[in-house]
Amino acid sequence: MSKFNVEETNLMCIYNTGSRSGLLSELTQMQTHLEPDERELLELTQSVVDKLNTMSDDEFDSITGELIADFEEQED
Repeated sequence: MSKFNVEETNLMCIYNTGSRSGLLSELTQMQTHLEPDERELLELTQSVVDKLNTMSDDEFDSITGELIADFEEQED
């Protein structure tokens, strides 16, 4: 998942529908609801959309397991 930073991955987890096209649709729709003062979120979302557009569906499918939150405690 090195193609995406932590913030991008978190955003993808929130809007993930299980498919690349579904995620792209959700993110594009979400962008239409952003206010002018939400510039950082708009830029973050656009970065994710741009990266998803360069991926194939197979590449996306290979990282979907990483888009599921891991709530188990990790040892230090």
